[in-house]
Amino acid sequence: MQKLKQLAKENYSVKMADSVLFKFPDLIDKWQYDYGVVFKGLEYIYENTKNEKYFKYIKKNMDYFVKEDGSIKKYSLDEYNIDHINNGKAVLFLYRKTGEEKYKKAAQHLREQLKTHPRTVEGGFWHKKIYPHQMWLDGIYMGSPFYAEYATLIGKDEAEEIFDDVARQVILCAKHTKDPVTGLHYHGWDESRQQKWANKITGCSPNFWGRALGWFAMAIVDVLDFLPQNHQSRDTILAIFRQLIDAVLKYQDPETGVWYQVVNYIGKNGNYPEASASCMFVYALAKGIHNGYLSSKYLDALERAYEGIIYRFLEKDHNGHLSLNGVCMVAGLGGNPYRDGSYEYYISEPIKTDDLKGVGAFLKASAWVERLF
Repeated sequence: MQKLKQLAKENYSVKMADSVLFKFPDLIDKWQYDYGVVFKGLEYIYENTKNEKYFKYIKKNMDYFVKEDGSIKKYSLDEYNIDHINNGKAVLFLYRKTGEEKYKKAAQHLREQLKTHPRTVEGGFWHKKIYPHQMWLDGIYMGSPFYAEYATLIGKDEAEEIFDDVARQVILCAKHTKDPVTGLHYHGWDESRQQKWANKITGCSPNFWGRALGWFAMAIVDVLDFLPQNHQSRDTILAIFRQLIDAVLKYQDPETGVWYQVVNYIGKNGNYPEASASCMFVYALAKGIHNGYLSSKYLDALERAYEGIIYRFLEKDHNGHLSLNGVCMVAGLGGNPYRDGSYEYYISEPIKTDDLKGVGAFLKASAWVERLF
């Protein structure tokens, strides 16, 4: 606990945030979800520090995309890609802060996608139109927290219906991806059982990918920010969150305190400690403890994990800027070339320094570790 307090005092969130502002002055290449992860981290750091430069950075970059009429440059609704919803969290943040109408309209555009987004038979959002009949853990993070916050800010007249839909997404994904033996969740589920990666009986992909589990843990703890205290499914979702955390902690590496790329194969040939998943679990733990979803008994695991991230993945250059090493660049299922979800596939994807998915998760994790103290 003492060690965690000391690390919190180091203000790694601010150091990494300043490094991001220096290294990535413009995040405008594409309307892509990893920007939204960074912006969410910076939003928390802005709330912690009240330093306007973080707000201005989010606004400057989002204003590149969001036009005065609320339309969004480089965004296509009819792609039906759930990843494209994630940046909507930054849109809602800017609307909350400024009250500008263009942000409200942009958020409504993203909400429109969810109205017609293709779904499974039970009503779960497909991950993408190009991945039919599939729910992935990642997609819950991309869509559900935005959707729930939208209900509280802009969609109040349809809030009840939205909250029920948000709960449905989390509960369906949990039900269909959960492994009864380990308690972990598989990366994806294909209700049609047609994909080569899908188990013909369960429809699940074959492995437990660290970052997918991280997306899911972050999604749930974020959805709980907005789901009403008296919502009929809140206790169910809290139970899913606690079960997920308990399952994940069984695979925390006792030596380093962090998590591996394929979570349940610690030390297996080719497997490696992976930064983004480790940061996501730290965020979920810190926020879960802070908000009372998890008891203080989880502080020990949080301390070991955060210390492991700082010492294993963080690097400082001669200018004092931080980098995050050990991030899996990308991983998915299906597509072309085909990704079969095998162990060999997950360990073969490139490992990158300063990949924004990992950096964003580190910002979020550090901001909430610091909030605890």
